[in-house]
Amino acid sequence: MNIEALHFKEGYLHILDQIKLPFSVEYIITDDYEIIASAIERLSVRGAPAIGIAAAYALALSVKNVATEIENKFYTAYKRIAKTRPTAVNLFYAIDRMKKLAENRNHELSYNVLLEEAIKIHNEDIALCDGIAETGLKLFTKKMRIITHCNTGALATGGGGTALNVIKKAFQNNLVEIVYADETRPLFQGSRLTAFELAEEGIPFKIITDSTAAFLFKNKLVDIVITGADRIAANGDSANKIGTYNLAVLCSFHNIPFYIAAPSTTIDKKCSTGNDILIEERDKSEINSINDHRITLDHYHAFTPAFDVTPCNLITGIITESNIYSAPYNFNHV
Repeated sequence: MNIEALHFKEGYLHILDQIKLPFSVEYIITDDYEIIASAIERLSVRGAPAIGIAAAYALALSVKNVATEIENKFYTAYKRIAKTRPTAVNLFYAIDRMKKLAENRNHELSYNVLLEEAIKIHNEDIALCDGIAETGLKLFTKKMRIITHCNTGALATGGGGTALNVIKKAFQNNLVEIVYADETRPLFQGSRLTAFELAEEGIPFKIITDSTAAFLFKNKLVDIVITGADRIAANGDSANKIGTYNLAVLCSFHNIPFYIAAPSTTIDKKCSTGNDILIEERDKSEINSINDHRITLDHYHAFTPAFDVTPCNLITGIITESNIYSAPYNFNHV
């Protein structure tokens, strides 16, 4: 698939506007960090690795063509970007790495220095995605029937993806029978984005409602579940798109392996357990309307966490670019 979540060209960041998918392929082309911040908030760019990469480019662009008070411009942009998506640890991995570079007195703070680092972060994620696919392939010893949740492919990363990249790699080796893509309410990242990627790759799939998974498990129609993560705590507890915990509980009950696939940059060693993960709450409009069409009354209250946390004891293994970890999780050498 040639479509990328984002790419940098001739001084501008090109962001595939994922709100418009799968009906149209449109790019936001900008060198304004505020526009990038807004794109992250409204999910035009989403997925923890892609968010981090976009944030790094945003900080570089914040000082483009700036001649005076360059540090003030940088820190203003840093504070703005830091507020966009609090759960995704890759955001903070990227912007703190850029901040550390900005504070390095061995060189002058400049657009070119920051841009070089942002490009490096992007290229590193491409390599991480490739490594995750190679590592995850070890799980496939026969043709598998797979459930995945949300979107974890090229649209969520700087490279080929995480969980969906494992599935793509398995398909290339004739080890995928079918993929069941959870629609992923409330914003349908599964039915809009994962289905889009699977169709582009020619991988057989069916979209299911989030509540259909239990039916598939009960009728022995699933061999494995692989999802991504937005933040992994030091003990292995993993935050991912709301509905992931449901799948893990179902897997435990039906004795089906449940795997998380994520780059090592998604592991937050400073976060002891899932209880320390801040869960972003979204606007109720994402529940009471679809594509700006209201499906219930606007004055009804709603509870809208964007993520849930799957306890480590429900996770069969965590796939990174270098290893498949199992409980008890120890990421000291990651």
